[in-house]
Amino acid sequence: MKGSSVYLDHINDQEAAALVVDGHLEDFLITPKGDQPAPGTIFRGIVDRQMKGQGGVTLRLGKYKGFLKQAKGLKPGQKMLVQVTGYAEDGKAVPITAKVLFKSRYAIVTPDAPGLNISRSIHDEDERDRLLEAANVEMDGCDFGLIIRSAANGVDLEDVSEDIAIMREQAEDVMGDDGTEEEMLLEGPTPHHLAWREWGQPDEVVTEEGCFESHNVMDVIEPLGEAYVPLGNGASMYVEPTRALVAVDVNTGTDMSLAAGLKANLAVARALPRALRCRGLGGQITLDLAPMPKKDRKMFEHSIRAAFRADSIDTAMVGWTPLGHYELQRKRERLPIEGV
Repeated sequence: MKGSSVYLDHINDQEAAALVVDGHLEDFLITPKGDQPAPGTIFRGIVDRQMKGQGGVTLRLGKYKGFLKQAKGLKPGQKMLVQVTGYAEDGKAVPITAKVLFKSRYAIVTPDAPGLNISRSIHDEDERDRLLEAANVEMDGCDFGLIIRSAANGVDLEDVSEDIAIMREQAEDVMGDDGTEEEMLLEGPTPHHLAWREWGQPDEVVTEEGCFESHNVMDVIEPLGEAYVPLGNGASMYVEPTRALVAVDVNTGTDMSLAAGLKANLAVARALPRALRCRGLGGQITLDLAPMPKKDRKMFEHSIRAAFRADSIDTAMVGWTPLGHYELQRKRERLPIEGV
């Protein structure tokens, strides 16, 4: 498995997608069990009631309940469009936002933020001008905003223009809704759609039914059901979700050198984003690191910040506890995988 490969298949009737880079699982998506709307789903919601002390309101979303933060001025019975931002913890309302986005591979239409913008990661001025020309043509006469994503860099202008046009039409249809009852207006992306949208241009895409088995992809997926993650040189970590948080325990293994703790912790910093991403873990994360001198903490902090900066899911570095643990807060964009 050299190079990057995307495999689209099903596991126990659940749609699944795997990104494998040089034989290692880089990302994994699967339709979660249970009945929750996927992030990105758009509803016409009805304001239900203020949640005093929590700084928000609940909304009726058909068979779901949503929770909207910073909802000053909203009144019970008011109709509004909202978008799901993540998965809810057991027994809690679905997190939603009033800032609706329409996101595709090359373009994001932003109804509440006018203006045409190009991703800052595209530095070439000629390329920026080329993409901006397409944006101006496709968004002419529209009050919505547009962001050209970094994935559009170097892509045929016809493909970018088509993507913009589709997102504009979708946004106009949804934002022009005039219904009065709570209803789902746009379903969130499936794992296969997310793989197409977020995983760039892999060396190959395999779509035939049963490809996980025929291409030995299950060999790299099945370890996700275990807490144990090898880190090399005898070191390891255990990633274990509990009801309250995700606990990460770091072990140096057979390495008895003075720098064993620092080496193991730096390996954790590099490996943790992928371990959390592929397992669908989020929320509060507590790292019980291997012993290392306090003077080495800055090196660890720099390493873990750099690793999560390249990750697609928002993760806040909270910092050190009095007991010497390191804490993170990660957005719940996915649910923990089960039964793979």
